[in-house]
Amino acid sequence: MAERMTAREVLTLVTDEGTFTELRYPARDGGPDGPLGWQGYDASRERAAERTGEQESVVCGTADVEGVRAVLVSFEFGFLGGSLGERTGDRLEAAYTYAREHRLPVVPLIATGGSRMQEGMLALTQLQRVARQSTLNREAGLAQIAVLRDPTTGGGWATLGAGADVILALPGAQVGFAGSRVRPPDADPAAYSAEAQVAAGSADAVVAPEELRGTLGRWLRLLTAPSQEPAPVPGPLGATDLPATGWDAVRRARAPQRPRAERYLDAYFTHRLPISGDRCGGTDPEGVRCGFGEHQGRTVAYAAQTGTATRPAGYRTAARLIRLADRLGIPVLTLVDTPGAANDAEAERQGAGAAIADVFSAVAAARTPITTLLIGEGGSGGALALAAPGNTWTTPDSYFSVIAPELAAAILKRPNQEIEPTADQLRIRPQDLVELGVARHAPQDNQEQRP
Repeated sequence: MAERMTAREVLTLVTDEGTFTELRYPARDGGPDGPLGWQGYDASRERAAERTGEQESVVCGTADVEGVRAVLVSFEFGFLGGSLGERTGDRLEAAYTYAREHRLPVVPLIATGGSRMQEGMLALTQLQRVARQSTLNREAGLAQIAVLRDPTTGGGWATLGAGADVILALPGAQVGFAGSRVRPPDADPAAYSAEAQVAAGSADAVVAPEELRGTLGRWLRLLTAPSQEPAPVPGPLGATDLPATGWDAVRRARAPQRPRAERYLDAYFTHRLPISGDRCGGTDPEGVRCGFGEHQGRTVAYAAQTGTATRPAGYRTAARLIRLADRLGIPVLTLVDTPGAANDAEAERQGAGAAIADVFSAVAAARTPITTLLIGEGGSGGALALAAPGNTWTTPDSYFSVIAPELAAAILKRPNQEIEPTADQLRIRPQDLVELGVARHAPQDNQEQRP
């Protein structure tokens, strides 16, 4: 179990000293013992107030986090388990409204057991109210970064937590829709942890308390820096001469020593932070790297294939990345490098076709500029899904094909000795792609070029 800090202790942990200003809260008249007349409810609230020094389960205000102004919503678990009631909803709505009016990101610091039983369905409907406010801020292009404390369960997890753009969690925090007292008796407690949620693709990272302010500050700087300029095209890091034949292009792209995504990302970004997971129970850390980074003082989002077959969770994570960048007005760089989409039975069960279609749709609908660099293999639709129409560039180490030459020969019932001539027929070399109008040559001598 993670250490349970109070609402104000967490605010002190993550904000710059002396910058927190609490918001004014709406007044609400109520009858004795709340809207349901729950006997003893007023007394419970009074005891909670005496114990915590708070009048409600959330503290809302503005502060600087590593120099970036934000609206923070900090839950006080000691006040009736951090539960949500009507007055909690009032405070949350006021905080999100203030953020929209002042164009500020929102950082929920969550520690809650769910909705307040003493207010019945009126408490539960606060989740709809919170979801509406979160949606309005999303439509306004404002970032939301959640921090999951111990515990984050019930409706607080299903709205403020899981609905955020980036989700960070403290080590050992209980995280899950089902709280500890309502889970099946034989449920594995490890499944309801921050670490398990990251592994399942439902949260982005576990962050130690001493690193939380710095990490939040970096995320806030990256996600609050929109730009209309496309991401510059990276220069090639490998060969500079063009391949002589189609099969030469294939061999170059498949060479183990050829530069891969990590080298390109390291060379391109001053620093970067990853997002992880498709929010549907899956991750593809070996197939796609996604996140946001700083390039020449500007934020650029990236989705980079690593040279392996991309799995459905990888495509869904890439689609999530592109849609988030589009909403925040941040340009995107995609690095294409895959022999193709994973085509095993498990990939089909995980919805490979739908996942690839989702990326095609995200790219097609994006208003933010997308720049694509083909750095290795371009294997059919599994590679094309991440390629920007009209703004795809190619390196001398790459090829792009409707199908791998070996498979094309097999489909055409050609013998193995016909594979290399088939590669030429497919016209898959970088210079062929340029001549066909599919791509443009990336700038040489590692000099970037703006699209």
